Amino acid sequence: MRLGEIAQVLGCRVIGDDSVTIKGVAEIHSAGPGQITFLTNPKYRKFLKSTKASAVLVGEPIEGLELPQLVCKEPYVAFAKLLDLFNPETLPAPGVSDSAHICEGVEIGKDCYIGPNVYIGEGTVIGREVYLFPGVYVGRNCRIGDGTVLFPGVKIYDRVKIGRAVRIHAGAVVGSDGFGYAFSKEEKKIYKIPQTGGVVIEDLVEIGANTTIDRGTIGDTVIGEGTKIDNLVQIGHNVKIGKYCFIVSQVGISGSTKIGDFVTLAGKVGVAGHIEIASNVTVAAKAGITKSIKEPGTYAGFPARPYKEWRRIQALVDRLPELYQKIKELARAIKR
Repeated sequence: MRLGEIAQVLGCRVIGDDSVTIKGVAEIHSAGPGQITFLTNPKYRKFLKSTKASAVLVGEPIEGLELPQLVCKEPYVAFAKLLDLFNPETLPAPGVSDSAHICEGVEIGKDCYIGPNVYIGEGTVIGREVYLFPGVYVGRNCRIGDGTVLFPGVKIYDRVKIGRAVRIHAGAVVGSDGFGYAFSKEEKKIYKIPQTGGVVIEDLVEIGANTTIDRGTIGDTVIGEGTKIDNLVQIGHNVKIGKYCFIVSQVGISGSTKIGDFVTLAGKVGVAGHIEIASNVTVAAKAGITKSIKEPGTYAGFPARPYKEWRRIQALVDRLPELYQKIKELARAIKR
């Protein structure tokens, strides 16, 4: 495509020659002729002098740059669309493999792909243009919406409802039992609490590889519309996550926690059970949330606290060796 055509598709503007032909997208330090690169992080600006790319995608115009510039208000969003433009996803042709096992009472919509060794349990309803890759297991009485893709080895337990255009990556488990047990002191015995609820995954959700989402004890675990969940995340029973949240790798969310809309939990955040997190909250990596967060904002540390407060405390912690030495010197002076 010519650079001008790309600008029209993405709603951007061109500075420089808009007739340049673009054949692909590449990193700034490895791009060659016919490729467009991107600059969203200022620390990579030094590579502009040596890049062999034919054009560069930027957020703000760069003065004195001879390279044609594709200027976008949201460069990272434009970059995502650009990658999709030149690397469209290729999915298998619709059809049902001879080795798939489909139980009685299953309904499958038009133009679906059911791969080898897929299992679909009784009473499950699958919408149109659904892709179940090899080795997918879908239990009984599930619902899977139009355009959803389950990648290899995904396991969906009984009575799970999955919305439209959901993507669940390899090895994820949805609907396994929540961690619920009752300990009898008299009998010195642990009793398993039956997990009788389900899981509801709303439209446009993406779930990363090897993530696990437990079913509710009573009622459902719910993942809200548009939420994106990274790899290796654990979500406990009866958790309610709102719309358009980001849950990053290795986050653990304990049972019955309620999370609002537009919440970001960075890597390795731990969330205690039976608490609430307000909408528009961002929690920094490795933080521990031990009580409810009621106000929007950014939080960090263990226990999690407002970010500015955490920074002040951290600055003092970093000075502890120095402060300790001064206290010893003062104690000696007082003694003298």
